[in-house]
Amino acid sequence: MTNRTKRQKHAILALTFLTAPGLVSAQEQPQRIVSIVPALTETLFAMGAGDQVVGVGSFDTHPPDITTRPRVGGLLDPDMEQIFALRPDLVLLYGSQQNQAEQLARAGIQVLPYTHGGIDDTLSVISHLGMQIKRPNDAKRLIHSMQAELKNVRARVAQRERPSVLLVFGREPGALRNIYASGGTGFLHDMLEAAGGRNVLAHIARESLQITSEAILASAPDVVIELTYDDRMTQETRAAEVAVWNRLPAVPAVRNQQVHLLLGNHFVQPGPRLAEATTAIARALHPEAFLPLLELAR
Repeated sequence: MTNRTKRQKHAILALTFLTAPGLVSAQEQPQRIVSIVPALTETLFAMGAGDQVVGVGSFDTHPPDITTRPRVGGLLDPDMEQIFALRPDLVLLYGSQQNQAEQLARAGIQVLPYTHGGIDDTLSVISHLGMQIKRPNDAKRLIHSMQAELKNVRARVAQRERPSVLLVFGREPGALRNIYASGGTGFLHDMLEAAGGRNVLAHIARESLQITSEAILASAPDVVIELTYDDRMTQETRAAEVAVWNRLPAVPAVRNQQVHLLLGNHFVQPGPRLAEATTAIARALHPEAFLPLLELAR
């Protein structure tokens, strides 16, 4: 099965979740929405539906307006009592939370279970969420904006040499242990490809995998891009975490000082800022592609 076919399968699966009989009814515009999925919470606000959001998940941080909303737990610890107390008419949760979805459905509450895939799947989810909350035009505007930025990024890097890249999104702080990287499917892989990189783990048909130092040496990436949730990391801590990679001096990326630590949860939450995150990765890989024309002419 090709990566394209797999992405199409993910999109069909997402559509099935959104329209599954007994889970989602599209009769009326939801007025009280609870979302424990950060990417969907952010999407609701980006479509102008923030006033309808009455509860958010433990890990929601964007936009700042959510700080006034009650927290109702997350993937592993949803507070069902709190969710019911908020009297929602739509709850957005993860596709793996089947027991919770059934509880809500039995109570007559609309449910939208969420699963993520690649970039195309992210855009499809935004489109169907817009239809579900009766804001299809707002969803279209958001999608068009994201598509325009992605098109711009792809155009800027199209004629440039594509370095081999290891895209890391998790590891033990201060150590090269428990390292998690992007495989050859999913939104992280798609973002890296759109940003003008060549995923050294593209041959592994998984969204993520744990990788050893030995495997990193064997893959010999030209660049290491490491993503972290912590956008409040100090410059000192940031420099120290980049320096951890010096323990693998034989890796070309380390030897040539091409290890980049990018901060912010928008890199790992496929929502409205996915295109912005892709641009940031492209800037790290191809800084010259984003220089003003006057500087390029010098």
